[in-house]
Amino acid sequence: MRKRVELDSKLKGESLVRKSLLKSQAEISPLRLIPDLNVVKIGGHGIIDYGRDVVMPLVEEIGALSKEHKILVVTGGGARVRHIMSIGIDLGMPTGVLAEMSAKISEQNAIMMTLLLSKWGGSRLHTSDLLDLPTMFSLGLLPVIHGTPPYGLYEYSPEVGLIPPHRTDTGALLIAQLLGAKSCILVKNVDGLYEQDPRLNPEAPLIRDITAEDLLNREMEDMVLEPKAVELLQNPSAIQEIKIINGHKPGQLSEAINGGEVGTVIHR
Repeated sequence: MRKRVELDSKLKGESLVRKSLLKSQAEISPLRLIPDLNVVKIGGHGIIDYGRDVVMPLVEEIGALSKEHKILVVTGGGARVRHIMSIGIDLGMPTGVLAEMSAKISEQNAIMMTLLLSKWGGSRLHTSDLLDLPTMFSLGLLPVIHGTPPYGLYEYSPEVGLIPPHRTDTGALLIAQLLGAKSCILVKNVDGLYEQDPRLNPEAPLIRDITAEDLLNREMEDMVLEPKAVELLQNPSAIQEIKIINGHKPGQLSEAINGGEVGTVIHR
C-alpha cells in the first residue's frame, strides 16, 4: 500500500471532520473585509414589484445614504419567481432546477436597480466579483448584486416540498457574513415580523426584538423572511442580527442604518 501524500501543515493527516479539531477553531475570528458595510436587501415581492411609486423614493434614499455610508444593495426576485417556480413545480422540476431558474429573476432586478442608482455610481456586481468591493468603494461606486445564492443546480433539497430553501434573504445574510459587514437589513413591505400574517389578521402583534432560537422554536406557520436565514444567523460570524424594515415608509432605512430603533431585530 502506497503512503498517502501529505503537505506539511497544521492540518496534515486530518480528515477535516474531527470534532475536536473543529472545536479548536471556535475562537478564531475571521478577517472582516468591510466591517463598516451595510448589506441592504431590497425585496422583489415587497418592493420592486410595486413599481415606481415605491421604488423611486427608496432609490433616492439609498443614493443619499451612499454618500455617507458603505452600502451593498442586494435584490430579490418577486412575483416572477413565484410564477416560474409554480410552472416548474407543476412540471416536476427538481429543486436545483427551480433554484437555477429563479436566480435569473433576481439578476434582472439587479440590472434595473443598478440603472436606477447610476446617478450615485450604481454598478452591477457579479458573485465572482464580491472581493472587488473594497476597490469599488474606494472609487465611489454603489454596488448592486442579485441575492440568490449561487448553489444553482447543487441547491439543497428542502426538508419538505420542492421550493429551494436558500433564496435571496439567505443570500443577503451569506454575503454579509462573508464580508464581515456591520449590518444586514431586509427591506420588506411590512413594518417587521408579526406573530401572524398581518394581511390575514390586522391585529397581529409586531415582534420588535427576538432571538433566532426563540423564533425558530415558535414554528410559525408563515414568516416575512426565509427560515434558512434565521437558521444560519445562529452560526458564528460577524453578523449578530438581521433587521427587517418597511421600505414603503420613507426614512426607515436611514433610521436603521444610523442605529435607530425601527422594525424588527432578530438576534443571533
